[in-house]
Amino acid sequence: MRIEWLRDHPRHIDALAAAHVEAFGRLLPDWTVAQAAEELRSHSQARAIPTTLLALDDAGDWLGSVSLLQEDHQDIRQYSPWLASLYVRPETRGQGVGAALAARGVAEAGALGVRELYLYCTPALVAWYRARGWREHAQVTLGPLHVQVMAIECTGEA
Repeated sequence: MRIEWLRDHPRHIDALAAAHVEAFGRLLPDWTVAQAAEELRSHSQARAIPTTLLALDDAGDWLGSVSLLQEDHQDIRQYSPWLASLYVRPETRGQGVGAALAARGVAEAGALGVRELYLYCTPALVAWYRARGWREHAQVTLGPLHVQVMAIECTGEA
């Protein structure tokens, strides 16, 4: 597995957008695949915010992704920037792809001078993130979901 910038693999944008809407669409019921794809296309720079990283297998097929964003939801703008949209294809879960993507996202944020990075997740995922160095920061309600905002201090290495 290797982790590379989505901007270098635009052929995966449409499939990734569809996966994101399916996985995260409950929070934004009017969000479309076309809107998700447009947002991903805007992640055209490496080592910048916003950006998206892809985990790829040896054949170049995508296994998962993670984004760095300035804002991840309009109701929680007081926290920024965000590790967002961590997604691993169901058939590749449990193989370390998510952990590798999360770690790389934190390292990239640190390399950009970010001191503290945030994410939000459902309560079921808190222990998974805590095991990777994240800490609980706040509990909030976003639409129909009660979520945990988590934070991590970044280092300056990518």
